Order: sequence, then C-alpha cells, then structure tokens
Amino acid sequence: MRLYSDPLDPACHAVRFVLAEKAINVEIQNATATERPEDLSDLNPYPSVLTLVDRDLVLYEPQVIMEYLDERFPHPPLMPVDPVARANNRLYRYRLQRDIYDMVGDLEGDATAAANAARKSLRDQLTAIAPAFAQRKFFMSDDYSLVDCFFAPILWRLNRYQIKLPPQAKPLRAYADRMFEREAFEESLSDAERELRDG
Repeated sequence: MRLYSDPLDPACHAVRFVLAEKAINVEIQNATATERPEDLSDLNPYPSVLTLVDRDLVLYEPQVIMEYLDERFPHPPLMPVDPVARANNRLYRYRLQRDIYDMVGDLEGDATAAANAARKSLRDQLTAIAPAFAQRKFFMSDDYSLVDCFFAPILWRLNRYQIKLPPQAKPLRAYADRMFEREAFEESLSDAERELRDG
C-alpha cells in the first residue's frame, strides 16, 4: 500500500491519522501540488496530491479513502454500526469539508480580505460549537470516529492559520489536547507538521 501525501495538507494528515490509528503498514511518498511525482499524474486525474494505491485500487478523495481503510481494516472500528449514526457521521464530515476544509486555501493566504474573512469565519464556527465538547468526549459523540480524525488536523493548524480561540472555547481546546495526545496522532505527523504547533 502506498500513500501520496502532502506533508502540510490537513486532508492528507487526516488520512495518515486513520492509517496510524489502525497501525496499517503503508509507504508514504511526500509530494506537493507543485512537485508531483510523474507516476502520480497517471494515477490521479486531478491536481490534488492525496492518493492511495492498494494493489490495483487507486483512491484520491479523502472521505472515500478513510471509509475504505475503516472497512478494509476493521480494527479498531472508526464508524458506528447503526445506520442512523453512520449517516450522521458522514454528514458531520461533509459539513467539516464544506464549512472548514474548503476555506483552507484562503486561511493560508496572506492578510488579504479573503484570508481575514476566512479566519474570522473559522474562529466563529469553532467558538459556536465549543460548548458541545463539554457534553461529549468526542465530536458530537461519546465514541471516537472518523469525524475526530478529520477534525483534529484543522485544530493542529490554528497557529498556522493565525487563529486564537477565545476563553469560551475552553472545552474545544481541551478536546484538541486529548486528540493531540493520542499516540496515533503523534505518529501521523510529518516533520513539517511537527513544527506547526509552536510555529
């Protein structure tokens, strides 16, 4: 199994987090959008880097990859068994993609109007959901799941995005610290990502 992964991309990080949680042996090949290996262009028709190759199977969308890994390597399970809970899990990840991940390009920009608007939007969204983490141990659930694997890489990058959470977001900060203390999270970090927390 081989994973083409951008060492600073949060979606790539989320997939590496799932791989680490399941202790899957994988060859990770670092790449960026501007420095794509030649064979990656043959595997992935899009300009994105994230691509998983498992024998003859090639996947290049983060949600599809994460669910494939959870089904192919069922221990530990990262999706609920109940159909309603599974649907909610997928919906939470969809909303994270639409509401947060789709802003990453702007968040990493300089002090432009778009970057400032994205930072304010993300700070406000995180502050609004923070109280829920005082009620539940994980993202809208008592059980650890793919949603947490998808959300934690964003929280790890808040310094990079120049976002400082207000005091009322304390439950969310406590949740983030619990995620960062997981052995799998530590293992999932690229060298470049290790520098983000204090950078």
